[in-house]
Amino acid sequence: MSKDSLRSVGETLVAANNDGSYKDLINTIYAADCVSVEAAAPPGGSAEAHGIEAIKGKWAWWEDNHDVHDTEAVGPYLHGEDRFGVVFSIDVTNKASGERVKMQEIALYTVKDGKIVREEFFY
Repeated sequence: MSKDSLRSVGETLVAANNDGSYKDLINTIYAADCVSVEAAAPPGGSAEAHGIEAIKGKWAWWEDNHDVHDTEAVGPYLHGEDRFGVVFSIDVTNKASGERVKMQEIALYTVKDGKIVREEFFY
């Protein structure tokens, strides 16, 4: 994969996160067998989600349990021929506790044949 193609996937992901259209990406820049890995498992769940439907389920869990006030993605930061990183800043309230927090996380994406095949989150 060329650096230009890798950059294009990363820029598409960052732009969609910043304009709120990130859900539209799942069928365009994610591979069907993509793996999503969180730093910690959600209550009663797994840290890893395998496949598009599992990732959609992870997103739904997040939205069901949090009010997102603001989010910003910065990047992509390219690494080699197949990976890029993105820094996310998120202002969110946990619905159950009412606790509002501002947090940052780093995501590392691995790309093959123009599709994201793995995403890993660090926070």
